[in-house]
Order: sequence, then structure tokens, then C-alpha cells
Amino acid sequence: QVQPVESGGGWVQPGGSLTLSCTVPERTFNLYVLGWYRQAPGKGREFVSSVDVAGESTFYGDAVKGRFSIARDNFKATVSLQMNSLKPEDTAVYYCVAGSAAKWPLVEYDYWGQGTQVTVSS
Repeated sequence: QVQPVESGGGWVQPGGSLTLSCTVPERTFNLYVLGWYRQAPGKGREFVSSVDVAGESTFYGDAVKGRFSIARDNFKATVSLQMNSLKPEDTAVYYCVAGSAAKWPLVEYDYWGQGTQVTVSS
């Protein structure tokens, strides 16, 4: 069972930055597409970002494009999400996700972390 584990969430003021990280302790880490979803209070889950197995191709949801950046380190088996210029509407629980690369870029993410809370407010 693949179990992503997120860290780095917290409170930040509007305009600030925060970096989330995720570890995926799996021998076949290099074969998984990794990404981030988020869920705001009372809202459905929203795609945030994804990165391919080589860390060469990335996608971003429209709401975060230009502000967030995803990266993976296959040696350390980690993926990070650098969040800049944060807005109150970015407030959500952020989930690290992993899925098979077979259907890239239309990935079905079968493995989800427990989530980490990000709160953007003054």
C-alpha cells in the first residue's frame, strides 16, 4: 500500500509563501506520477498540480498557475509544493497524491495522504 505523508502546512498571511513536502516510502517511487489536490471547507476536491515520473513535465490548476511550483526528488522519494503569493481562497486541506503513469497526463490517483491544513488569513 502506497501511503504519501504530507508536512509543512500552517498559517500564513495573504501574499506570503509556504512550502509543503511529501514523502512516499515506496520501492517503486520512481514509477509513480505525483501531485497535489486540495479541498476547501464545504467544497469539492480541486486539482492543484502534478509532476511526471522524471520530474520533467508539470501541470497546474488554473487557480494556482504562476504562483505554485511542484518538484520531485527521486533519490529522496519526495515531492514538494512551493506556494507563493498566497490568497485567502488558497485556504484548504492539501493532499499529496500518487498514481500510475500509464494514463499520463490523465492520471487516476489511487493513493492519498492524510492531508495538511493551509490557512491564509490576516
